[in-house]
Amino acid sequence: MAENSRRESNNLGGRVRRYAQVSTSMGGFAAKAAGERYLGMKFDKNRQAEELRAALGGLKGPLMKVAQLLSSIPEALPEEFTRELSQLQSDAPHMGGPFVRRRMRTELGADWQARFGSFEPTAAAAASLGQVHRATLHDGTPLACKLQYPDMASVVEADLSQLKWIITLARRYKTGIDPSEVHAELSERLREELDYAREARNMALYAHMLSDVPAVQVPRPIPELSTRRLLTMTWLDGKRMLSFVDAPAEVRNQIAMNMFHAWYVPFYWYGVIHGDPHLGNYTVREDNSINLMDFGGIRVFRPRFVKGVIDLFFALRDDDTDRAVEAYTDWGFENVDKELIKVLNIWARFLYGPLMDDRARHIQDEKLGGPVSRELAEDVHVKLREAGGVKVPREFVLMHRAAIGLGSVFTHLKAEINWHQMFRDLIDDFDVDALAARQAAALEAAQLNLADDAGESLGREPRSA
Repeated sequence: MAENSRRESNNLGGRVRRYAQVSTSMGGFAAKAAGERYLGMKFDKNRQAEELRAALGGLKGPLMKVAQLLSSIPEALPEEFTRELSQLQSDAPHMGGPFVRRRMRTELGADWQARFGSFEPTAAAAASLGQVHRATLHDGTPLACKLQYPDMASVVEADLSQLKWIITLARRYKTGIDPSEVHAELSERLREELDYAREARNMALYAHMLSDVPAVQVPRPIPELSTRRLLTMTWLDGKRMLSFVDAPAEVRNQIAMNMFHAWYVPFYWYGVIHGDPHLGNYTVREDNSINLMDFGGIRVFRPRFVKGVIDLFFALRDDDTDRAVEAYTDWGFENVDKELIKVLNIWARFLYGPLMDDRARHIQDEKLGGPVSRELAEDVHVKLREAGGVKVPREFVLMHRAAIGLGSVFTHLKAEINWHQMFRDLIDDFDVDALAARQAAALEAAQLNLADDAGESLGREPRSA
């Protein structure tokens, strides 16, 4: 890829500026919490959660994104914290036209405009790490240019430090969940999202994995117009998912099936998942196929983890405790015994419920509506505390995030299909060694070397993609 710009490092000055911004917001909250602890005062979680949201609510960027993701994991934070954090908005301010032009010059050089047929300086969309501009090649090919906000490496490091402080505070409430590995996982994934060269390789990986799935479209990166902070790709036209919530049932069901395959063909066949099923990360084409976008938050799993996910399905179906122990161990849970299995299976039966039921149904059965699911979660929370708690494995985080996020999409669509049959079609011929071979070939085709990428996340100079 083109790499004509200087590398924006995780510099001390940028971190200091961000620490100052965050610390100003958090300082009063932290001092008050520490004072209450010192004086032996009883914590009021509702009040402190409201004060936490008030402290963070004025900030923009990755801290909001990660806090919201963390809030989707049951018991990673107290319920009062997750309720308040879920109301935060991850909406960064747009960069104006003059600033965009300076950023593009930094990334592609003084002649950057001559390299496009056209370029719209006003952003078409904005998110926590960057914004998207429409452009064209000289032959008229429509493009999307994702341009990262300046100094984001420093912003991310400062925000992750503050997030760790929030988790440390939350652990004092003895929720039954040890979220230390959750923070480690989110930290690594967010650092990866800063590297747009890596995202381009993720895009190539998905094009490879979904090459035989015509109902899912993946944009094509344009290497000569991309850097580590600018990702140029083909533009894919489509409509927002929520514009189809009142469409005929057959349309909604087809869209839901296409979404299911977009997420779970890569997972069950290659051990890879798109960890952010946010409504802004896909659109629907005229033929109801899916445009899949934003490949920053991609997770590659150990083949045995995928085996554990499948084994747990059969363990729940057959009430096989020994197989469940093996499955949870493959997931990465530690010190798994039969008492802990009983607790974990309560929530697992709820999540796997649609896959166990061989009939057309909604993803959330009418018999298990919102109040019931909340009661189940509360029951699990109590029993986990009684069982001595559990450490959430790193690989659980984005897998769970994807399942919950997709469930929300399917609920919006009011889709009524046979989830069990779609699942069985993907896993009935599962072989862990065959998956390992497919995964290795796909990563090689996309020029994704996980060892090299781990080095990049630690700040070492990456190999060129």
